Amino acid sequence: MTRNAIQPASRVAEVRYEIRGRLARRAAELERQGHEILQLNVGNPGAFGLQAPETMRQAVVRNLQDSDAYGPQTGIFPAREAVAIRFQERGLVDTRFGQVMIGNGVSELVDLSLRALLEPGDEVLIPAPDYPLWTAATVLNGGRAVHYQCRADNGFLPDPDELEAQITPRTRALVVINPNNPTGAVYPKALLERLADLARRHDLVLMSDEIYDAITFDSAEFTPMATLVEDAVCITYGGLSKVYRACGWRVGWMVFTGELDRAEEYRLAVEKLAALRLSSNVPTQWAVQTALGGYQSIHELTAPEGRLYESRRAVIESVKRARHLELVPPQGAMYAFPRVRQSASADFDDHGFAERLLEHAHVLIVPGTSFNIADSRHFRLTLLPEAHRLERAIEAIDELLDDVFQ
Repeated sequence: MTRNAIQPASRVAEVRYEIRGRLARRAAELERQGHEILQLNVGNPGAFGLQAPETMRQAVVRNLQDSDAYGPQTGIFPAREAVAIRFQERGLVDTRFGQVMIGNGVSELVDLSLRALLEPGDEVLIPAPDYPLWTAATVLNGGRAVHYQCRADNGFLPDPDELEAQITPRTRALVVINPNNPTGAVYPKALLERLADLARRHDLVLMSDEIYDAITFDSAEFTPMATLVEDAVCITYGGLSKVYRACGWRVGWMVFTGELDRAEEYRLAVEKLAALRLSSNVPTQWAVQTALGGYQSIHELTAPEGRLYESRRAVIESVKRARHLELVPPQGAMYAFPRVRQSASADFDDHGFAERLLEHAHVLIVPGTSFNIADSRHFRLTLLPEAHRLERAIEAIDELLDDVFQ
């Protein structure tokens, strides 16, 4: 008897995540064949030799004896209190540990907070380009992702008036990613104030993804969204993965601020969903207090002559020399989002180009349309490798574009 193939849920077909998709699987095949692949697809510091501070490791080891049991579904007290103190230091002096929830990375917390908020068909305003987790989590939880444009010609910053025109009675939340992944844009305070005002006037939950909050370059200044929000509900997301180079530890947090009385039932709903998975990873939560209260070594990497700073400079200068590329210089995070020049063919295939680059030059990048934009001339690469490796990667990309446009 012939048995039918098991079909996945139809909503999964709407999910994009090429960062670890078909191209990444092909890269793994090539590695098994003995090829060395320069993997520029994932912002994974440990894969490029950037390790978590030793003091964080010691904090985990010292507390292993207290980590065998399940922890509270909201996270252990020292971790939550440390995050609350960080917010107090930013001027939110009334922040308490009860406003903080610890999760298995920001990814889990994004899913939980959207699942507790959305009814079928509810809308979430998400930047385009976006980190595709936000669109995927919205769709998988029954919502509709409405993308507001952050165009390269405007420094990848949104137009608040355009954004406001997209708000409907079904809009429930406004997502802000700052510093931005994939573009590296850092939002000016005046722009954040306008977005906070939109949330207030239209009764939207502000969801501010700030996982790269301490990774800025040159004169760019990061402003925490929560410090600008009073008459609305704000959720801020952060964690150990990027600033503290501990991706595999899976420690993230979210903090409820603003109109807390109005958010109480919602916050408890998120907590109920968190209880279904019992608790997040306990051992690595012990590192949060040490991380936030200790020496901030990320500044060594982002200052001139630091690893991230010099890698960023290498990409900027290499793109300037390139015949076919242009770039809005990233001001924060750990990515660049170059674009093929306007003079190129209008039907440029970013996925096809990325596949050719992988096969011929053994360089893995992420096609720009994977970040929920229509312009197929972009691609994302991480700034984590050494400067000389990124220079060679840009040269390889430009040489392949010679073949494409000859």
